[in-house]
Amino acid sequence: MKHLVNKRVKKLEVTGIRKFSNMLVDYPEAINLTLGQPDFHTPDHIKNIGISAIIENKTDYTLNAGLLELRTAVSNMMYDKYRLAYNPENEIIITNGASEAIDTAFRTILEEGCEVILPAPSYPGYEPLIELCGAVPVYLDTSRNGFLLTAEMIEKHITKKTRCIVLTYPSNPTGKLIGEGELEKIARLLIEKEIFVISDEIYSELVYDGSHHSIASYSSLRAKTIVVNGISKSHSMTGWRIGYVCAPSYLAEEMLKVHMYNSVCASSISQYAAIEALTNGTNDPLEMRKEYKKRRDYMYERLVNMGFDVVKPDGAFYLFPSIKKWNMKSFDFAMQLLRSEGVGVVPGDAFTPFGEGFIRISFANSLQQLEEGLNRIERFVKNKKINRANIPKGLVPKNRIE
Repeated sequence: MKHLVNKRVKKLEVTGIRKFSNMLVDYPEAINLTLGQPDFHTPDHIKNIGISAIIENKTDYTLNAGLLELRTAVSNMMYDKYRLAYNPENEIIITNGASEAIDTAFRTILEEGCEVILPAPSYPGYEPLIELCGAVPVYLDTSRNGFLLTAEMIEKHITKKTRCIVLTYPSNPTGKLIGEGELEKIARLLIEKEIFVISDEIYSELVYDGSHHSIASYSSLRAKTIVVNGISKSHSMTGWRIGYVCAPSYLAEEMLKVHMYNSVCASSISQYAAIEALTNGTNDPLEMRKEYKKRRDYMYERLVNMGFDVVKPDGAFYLFPSIKKWNMKSFDFAMQLLRSEGVGVVPGDAFTPFGEGFIRISFANSLQQLEEGLNRIERFVKNKKINRANIPKGLVPKNRIE
């Protein structure tokens, strides 16, 4: 019966991020710099509300779009921080993480054969969802432009089939922002075009240089823009699975159908915790951001001193240094680094082929761990040749014959 399985599903593969991070199970002493998982705990005041929700039996289904109190909190936060005005009653949907919000958005607006423009290198979670809709991803290579997307790049790739453009800033994996001037040019380019914009702003609270601006803030673009965000990264709540989508009512009405049949509603317990996060916890990201910035600056300086060519990230918690000078494929570089020095990083080709020649290093880890990880990376690039005798004890994979 295997031949009857949906061919598009059979073509899907586990992301390169997960493939590589899963390998670290075999290297128990390795330093893991792969996943975009905040190393901070969810703030106690938020956890306490989640616990109270369980004790008070607030465990029923909610409205499909989510608790109105939470949608109101989202609305207030989006306006207070980004001057984006969305009606909580019909323009905001609470989803099971930002990932479900993106999937819901794609399934609402995409059809067979249409095209979606994506900046690259790019988070690998978009392409499979686009292809499951029968649509075609069209990548814009930003690797030769300091990872900066421009209106000119977009314009060159717009065709009659273009249905959507995805803006994913601050970027995973590069940490770059789109400056306000360039964002205005992109908005001007799209004013007269029947093209949707999905703006994935999940890292908007983690900006270190400059400030985050949403393309939805341009009145001419609001009617065609879907803003995706959530509290996973901002409040260190990845496992609570709360995201949200903000869109004009005519789009939100259609997206709600997809969300409803896909998951009914987000977890009620997590929604109550999210209300606390977005009301009494609006400043929680500030301390985390302060610490991330300290780590970013430390890691950037260390990598530059080692001889890496690396663009300093404006936000998120990743660096994306080039490894081209060592004449190695990104997978080989990452694999040898893991085997010889016990450091896990993500090969750049996990972020589309345009990420080849780079590696992604997450600094969502303690400064002590980052320092040791960088010491090992420095030793690795100095040695160039891998000497098996130098592999630290405990780093030889378990259950593996060498």
